[in-house]
Amino acid sequence: MEATLPNCPKCDSEYTYEDGLLLVCPMCSHEWSANEDNSSEEVTIIKDVNGVELNDGDTVTVVKDLKIKGSSNSIKQGTKVKGIRLVDPEDGHDIDCKIPGFGQIGLKSSVVKKVSK
Repeated sequence: MEATLPNCPKCDSEYTYEDGLLLVCPMCSHEWSANEDNSSEEVTIIKDVNGVELNDGDTVTVVKDLKIKGSSNSIKQGTKVKGIRLVDPEDGHDIDCKIPGFGQIGLKSSVVKKVSK
């Protein structure tokens, strides 16, 4: 009977493998100890410009005009973005979203305001 390895605690990939005493995820390069308690992993709380906690699926509004690198267009202040997805910060961009007319894009939480329901 083959032993099953746990999914990656960082990206939930099922393709983990053993490397000595460590478990390794080939998808995100995360390494952890097999006997490590994953529940103690630090949880990052992402907040908008006003300090309101953001969650996956929230709707936000852009609070200032944003120039898009490599484009002559810009995202205008007041643009509403629906269904955001929070991600590990990459160059400060901790929100992944789709903006009509621009497509998939990364935003910084410091330039958005959560829309109240």
